[in-house]
Amino acid sequence: MSGMIRSISRIRLIAGNTFLEAVRQKFFNSLLLISVALVGSSTFFQQFDFGTGELKFVTDFGFGALFFFGSILSIAATTQLFFSEIENRTALTILAKPIYKLEFLAGKFLGAHLLMLVFTTVIMLVLGGILYWRESVLMARMGEAFVDGRLIRYSDLLVFGLLQWMKFGVLSAIALFIASFSNTNLYTVVVSFFMLIICQLQYIARDAYSTMEQGIGQWLVRVLGLIFPNFQLFNVGDQLVFSQGAPLPAVTVLQIVGYGLVYTVAFILLAQLNFKKREI
Repeated sequence: MSGMIRSISRIRLIAGNTFLEAVRQKFFNSLLLISVALVGSSTFFQQFDFGTGELKFVTDFGFGALFFFGSILSIAATTQLFFSEIENRTALTILAKPIYKLEFLAGKFLGAHLLMLVFTTVIMLVLGGILYWRESVLMARMGEAFVDGRLIRYSDLLVFGLLQWMKFGVLSAIALFIASFSNTNLYTVVVSFFMLIICQLQYIARDAYSTMEQGIGQWLVRVLGLIFPNFQLFNVGDQLVFSQGAPLPAVTVLQIVGYGLVYTVAFILLAQLNFKKREI
C-alpha cells in the first residue's frame, strides 16, 4: 500500500510539473485565444437574422471549433511535452531516480490531459455565455417561440464538454503511444493526425461492411474497429443541448466515458511496452 501511495505521489508530481510547463507555452495561450475569439465571432452571423436557428448555428460552430482546435492542442501538446524531456535529457535524470517508466508516461499524460480540461472548460464556458446572451435577446424579441421556456439545456453543454475531454484523452494517449517508438516530433504529429482521421471516419467502413456476408473483409473491419477507437461515439452534439430532443441517458454517457477510459489505458500501457525498450 505504501508503495502504491508513493507511486501515485510521483505521478502527481510529474503531472503537475508537466501541466505548468504546458501552460507556460505560447502555443497553448495562442491557440486558446484564437479558439475563444473564433467562438465569439459566431455572433457575427446574427445580422443574417436566422431567428431561433441562430442558436443551433452558434452551438454547431462552437462544437466544431472545440473539436478542431482541441485535437490540434491534444496532439501537439502531448508530443511536445514528451520530446522536450527526451531532447533536453531531463527524462534521463528523472528516470535515474526511483521512478518507473510507466509513472513517467502516466504523469506526462495526466499533465497534458489536465491542460485539455482547462482548454475544454474555457471554450464551453464562453460558448455557454454567448448562447445564454443570444437566447435572452431572442426571447425578448420573439417571445412566441419560447412559450415553453428556454430552448437550450445548458447542463448538456457540460456533458458534451466531458465527452470531448474524454476523446481528447484518447487522442493524447495515442500520441503518447506513437511518441514512445518515434524518433522525431514531426513524425509523431503527422501519424497522430492520420490516426485521428481513421478514428473519426472508421464508422463509415463499419457501416459499409455491415451489410456484407460473413467473410474475411467483414472480420478485418471488425478487427480494425477494435484496434482503432470510434470517435463518432463521442459526437453526440445533435442529441444534446436543445430541449426538443430527448436528453442523452446517463447510462449512455457513462458507457461512452468507460469506452474512452479503456482505450486511454490500453494505449498508455502499449506506450510503456515500447518505452521500456527505448534507449534515452
